[in-house]
Amino acid sequence: MNFHTRKWVKPEDLNPNGTLFGGSLLRWIDEEAAIYAIVQLGNQKVVTKFISEINFVSSARQGDIIELGITATEFGRSSITLTCEVRNKITRKSILTVDKLVFVNLGADGLPAPHGKTEITYIKDQFKDDDALAD
Repeated sequence: MNFHTRKWVKPEDLNPNGTLFGGSLLRWIDEEAAIYAIVQLGNQKVVTKFISEINFVSSARQGDIIELGITATEFGRSSITLTCEVRNKITRKSILTVDKLVFVNLGADGLPAPHGKTEITYIKDQFKDDDALAD
């Protein structure tokens, strides 16, 4: 799993206990997962369909730097299933895990549409064709 997105836990992200508010963290996860799905499916029109059990393992406090890791685990006809882990950037201690996040690819009509993808696309592979054109 690659951890690309990092967040700095600030005072406005805290709950009354002085730890990271779960709702803020879930908002960050949903946004990051949607971006991941958009990049993988090559379509800006995706929607969150399902999020499985969310396991809060430990907490984060003000000043902590956390990182979100997301990877695709399954490609359906019009969907993509992801998994997520959030951890402390410095200590690598796990903060949260989500086994399944399912996003649906939408067509121009707003209805589920086949995406034709079957495996993870890596950035380095997306530009191979562009390199060949430059030669």
